[in-house]
Amino acid sequence: MSDSEHVVILITVGSFGEADKIAQALVERMLAACVNIIPSITSVYRWQDEVQRDSEVLLMAKSRRDVFEHLASCVQELHSYETPEIIALPIAAGDADYLRWLDRSVPGGWHAVD
Repeated sequence: MSDSEHVVILITVGSFGEADKIAQALVERMLAACVNIIPSITSVYRWQDEVQRDSEVLLMAKSRRDVFEHLASCVQELHSYETPEIIALPIAAGDADYLRWLDRSVPGGWHAVD
């Protein structure tokens, strides 16, 4: 398996409680091997033709590209935003043992999202 099949997925949410709920679901459903919850970021963005500034929480999920659609569906199911940020960045390289652990933690393809 090439390293490009592994991804880091960034998700922003409005509260720590929402972040914790989504992180727990992603790991329980084997859609992410690990989710870091990074509190207290400031996001500046354009929404409905106005510049917004909000305090948010950032989730950083380590996963596999082949489960991204299931992961995104899970996030959308639990997320409070109309249009949540759910973006995947490829992992160009990583420690071989860590990537094997990630593969064992997110086997991909065989499980359903409930």
